[in-house]
Amino acid sequence: MQTQDTPSQANFKRTMKVRHLVMLSLGGVIGTGLFFNTGYIISTTGAAGTLLAYLIGALVVWLVMMCLGELAVAMPETGAFHVYAARYLSPATGYTVAWLYWLTWTVALGSSLTAAGFCMQYWFPTVPVWLWCLVFCLAIYLLNIVSTRFFAEGEFWFSIIKVVTIIAFIVLGAAAMFGFIPMKDGSAAPGLHNLTAAGWLPHGTLPILMTMVAVNFAFSGTELIGIAAGETEQPQKALPLAIRTTVARLIIFFVGTVFVLAALIPMDQAGIVKSPFVLVFEKIGIPYAADIFNFVILTAILSAANSGLYASGRMLWSLANENTLPRCFARVNRRGIPVLAITISMLGGLLALFSSVIAPDTVFVALSAISGFAVVAVWLSICASHYMFRRRYLQAGHPLSGLTWRAPFYPLVPLLGFALCLLACVGLAFDPSQRIALWCGLPFVLLCYAAYHLTQKRRQTLTTKEADDAA
Repeated sequence: MQTQDTPSQANFKRTMKVRHLVMLSLGGVIGTGLFFNTGYIISTTGAAGTLLAYLIGALVVWLVMMCLGELAVAMPETGAFHVYAARYLSPATGYTVAWLYWLTWTVALGSSLTAAGFCMQYWFPTVPVWLWCLVFCLAIYLLNIVSTRFFAEGEFWFSIIKVVTIIAFIVLGAAAMFGFIPMKDGSAAPGLHNLTAAGWLPHGTLPILMTMVAVNFAFSGTELIGIAAGETEQPQKALPLAIRTTVARLIIFFVGTVFVLAALIPMDQAGIVKSPFVLVFEKIGIPYAADIFNFVILTAILSAANSGLYASGRMLWSLANENTLPRCFARVNRRGIPVLAITISMLGGLLALFSSVIAPDTVFVALSAISGFAVVAVWLSICASHYMFRRRYLQAGHPLSGLTWRAPFYPLVPLLGFALCLLACVGLAFDPSQRIALWCGLPFVLLCYAAYHLTQKRRQTLTTKEADDAA
């Protein structure tokens, strides 16, 4: 008989519905990457290069989600990715993937809270960013430890606000592009001029490769559907619908938004200290538009941080549930919340305090790059796990009709997804501002493999000693 502290999948409550699942994923995606990193990408690759980079990013997301869909429907698990990697690649890889995904969202908490601080400085320029980070750390933590249903319901409404905002931005921005809404300074409507003003690819094709991890970071969060599978009602029905809906909306929202941003912001004016969305509405002659959008962006970023803390806490729980962390991390309270795992993950918020004090404009890019590297490495594992899962499934003599969800065009989908993710990681080496992701990420991967083998050896020694004592 299990107690409330027994580490088991049964401790989690299946309280999430399809609408929660879709909005949780959208909430994780529509955040810091889109609202801030897009400015960095425009300034690096130019307008046309940014559009091309996001189209490639959308293809990568579709490929990864097709792979994840087949795995998650066949095996709905909380902390799904590392379970699949451990089962179909190797236990050490599963352990490493779990820590990488934890790193993804813990570091993303830092960059998200820093971005939220930037938003508050728009209204309160004299208040330091780190103070806002501290306030938001506390708010996000409280949202996560009340209950999963409360968290999911809050995230649903946060995400509704974001989706409505994105649609409004695309409509109003397009109207300003073509002169239906006047520019604030009385200048002529830019039309499509900024898309080609600096040339189609002003710095060549290399910057597109360099920024692919930043683009993937902007799309990160779609895979939250897999994380939440173990807390979803009727996952076999909910997951396919959530995946199809999420991927379609993301492609429309991201490509449409980036098109409008690139058309309205000249390449030399883009950056990260001020959101490109706010920059756009400062140019448009709509009273208080910039203030309204700054508020909505603040909400969106905090929503993404909220989703990130949920994901990183569940990943620590999953590691402990698989006996690769102390069992205390796998304990949940009566409401099904892994409080200790969430508390430890919240330490990522301290990265925000550090980055906002030292050098917010440069450290923000570095944090985003590290988080982006980690999520791309997780996507690599999803593609590889799916490839091996389907191979073993067929080798065992099971019919394809036995799979409720099947990724199309196997093995092209997992192989192409793996190749594009690997290429994105290579691109980091060519960008000095993001290269730190490799210097931090690769040693972290090696450290995880070493830690797994050391802990396994220790566990085997203890097991042998216990067996000898019993004999």
